[in-house]
Amino acid sequence: MNTFGHLFRLSIWGESHGAQIGVTLDGVPPGLPLAESDFEADLARRRAGAAGTTPRRERDLPRIVSGLYRGRTTGAPLTVTFSNDDTRSEDYAAAALHFRPSHADATAFRKFGGFNDPRGGGHFSGRLTLTLVAAGVVAKKMLPDTVRFETRPIEIGGCTDPAHFDEVLQRAAADRDSVGGIVECRVQGIPAGLGEPFFDSAESVIAHLLFAVPAVKGVEFGSGFAGARLRGSQHNDPILDAAGRTATNHAGGIVGGITNGNELIVRAALKPTPSIGREQLTYNHETDRTEPLTIRGRHDVCIALRATVVVEAAVAIALADLTRRR
Repeated sequence: MNTFGHLFRLSIWGESHGAQIGVTLDGVPPGLPLAESDFEADLARRRAGAAGTTPRRERDLPRIVSGLYRGRTTGAPLTVTFSNDDTRSEDYAAAALHFRPSHADATAFRKFGGFNDPRGGGHFSGRLTLTLVAAGVVAKKMLPDTVRFETRPIEIGGCTDPAHFDEVLQRAAADRDSVGGIVECRVQGIPAGLGEPFFDSAESVIAHLLFAVPAVKGVEFGSGFAGARLRGSQHNDPILDAAGRTATNHAGGIVGGITNGNELIVRAALKPTPSIGREQLTYNHETDRTEPLTIRGRHDVCIALRATVVVEAAVAIALADLTRRR
């Protein structure tokens, strides 16, 4: 379904090349100060324009159509919409039946009997992550003032040195190819006690939202997979005081599915952009044959660049919901 959350719930709608996309947030406390200008900083972080991002230039201007009165949230459902203006639907005419590799074209076609909108990926496009960013802006306002986010790509195309990220992107673009990346989100000031084990543990809720983001293929907390190669004596986090402060933070701020008051550390691995300029052999439903396809359209060389703020938004939304359940 297109709704997520328990006490803080969001529902998203729209398609990449439809008239608009949007999000409705239910469970927003009344009285929060909010204006359309509050969204700009995070929307700008997702907006295209930097090296390695798509040439598609949407203005991404939010319009608050419900749940706000005299600059304050009312407690009623809050709805934010965005128009789609810079679309080139003709670039996707072939994708309706000549399915693009590693896109949702084929799976959506089968699930919805061919009635899905294939233009720009339709409802499965990364365009829909704009609604998550908008929801994240509101979610951050619901968190304690002590909470601080620091989110950045820590790996691009296998390179871990930010000084060489541009070089990696340029090489991939020159090869008409793409690269993936890893985004790390660190959150300080989270109170201890968030999380509802077993099935709504802090990790479960955060990972659920992160895996809903198109292109996310892996999520880890703290030492993550590297922790599996350590001994317990190396991985354990000795507790230093009554507040729960630890000498190390291999757990990434969550123990037993509950936040322990230390810094939350979560990483998301994003696959390479599947739309590349190289010719690829892929199944054509119309001819029932595997045939060459050259993908048209405007695409990111590396999704992880603009997904950084999306990862942050997903974490914020999960924390806001868990905070309301505490």
